[in-house]
Amino acid sequence: MTITDDTTIIDLELHRAAGNIGAYVDGIDLSRELPPQTADALVAALHAHKVLFFRDQHDLDHAAQIAFSRIFGAVTDSHPYDDDAPTEFPQILTVDNREYERKFGVKAASYTSEWHTDVTPLVNPPAVTILRADVAPERGGDTSWTNLAAAYAGLPESLKELVDGLRAEHRFGGRKPVFTDASEYGRKVASAPLVAEHPVVRVHPRTGEKILFVTPGFTSRIIGYSRRQSDALLDLLFDEVTNPAYTVRFRWRAGSVAVWDNRATAHLAPSDINHLDVRRTLFRTTIEGDVPVGPDGSPSVAVSGDRFVARD
Repeated sequence: MTITDDTTIIDLELHRAAGNIGAYVDGIDLSRELPPQTADALVAALHAHKVLFFRDQHDLDHAAQIAFSRIFGAVTDSHPYDDDAPTEFPQILTVDNREYERKFGVKAASYTSEWHTDVTPLVNPPAVTILRADVAPERGGDTSWTNLAAAYAGLPESLKELVDGLRAEHRFGGRKPVFTDASEYGRKVASAPLVAEHPVVRVHPRTGEKILFVTPGFTSRIIGYSRRQSDALLDLLFDEVTNPAYTVRFRWRAGSVAVWDNRATAHLAPSDINHLDVRRTLFRTTIEGDVPVGPDGSPSVAVSGDRFVARD
């Protein structure tokens, strides 16, 4: 399999979406049970391209999305702080711009307008995320992803040597929470805090790649550094993580699906529709993750909160 040109894997038709990340997958119906070879090919393509995009999956409902998600691993409940999941489908997280003002106390299209990797305050963040669009605005509302393996590879060798041995704290809101303390979400975070200490560089358990595992949305500080030193270094690393050279942008339409390797990417939710009277509704599932391990073999540790594991 090549990751530099358009290619076909088994019966998958793949087309590269950007220079360093992303591929469109054509000719596949995700609402149907996939043959084992096709499922294995999708997993391999995900590890190679980091995020996969599918169009016109209009027959994919909650049950079918959960069934499709299982090819990547065990499906968890929707989110540690979600109490609005459908009763019969507790794995489904609804991403609805109309609900975020109620939950977070601010008008927004999503949890955060910062680059982030999903739920890294957990000691075992999700391995894979699957997101399906039900309603998409005619304009705006795009999501972008960045390749954190490419971000690490782009660092100078001297900086790689430094960050290989560092660890960082991850908590909801990062350094600058978007939600208010008095909001529904703020109260949940305060009453049941989730905080984890992760290696700044994690080793991908399947590909062996080194991943620059820090993002503005959740990383709050570098362990052992003063606040000023930590902020200066994080600003430098965040600048690399968000380098446009490593990114891809996706325009949502009803029936669109994105699947991303949450261990090797960060993504940016849209803020360009916050002032518009439009609706944007997507449905998310996540795959139980492993505990990150750094280049020295040291695993992440939970400062507050337990592992988030699937029921099935």
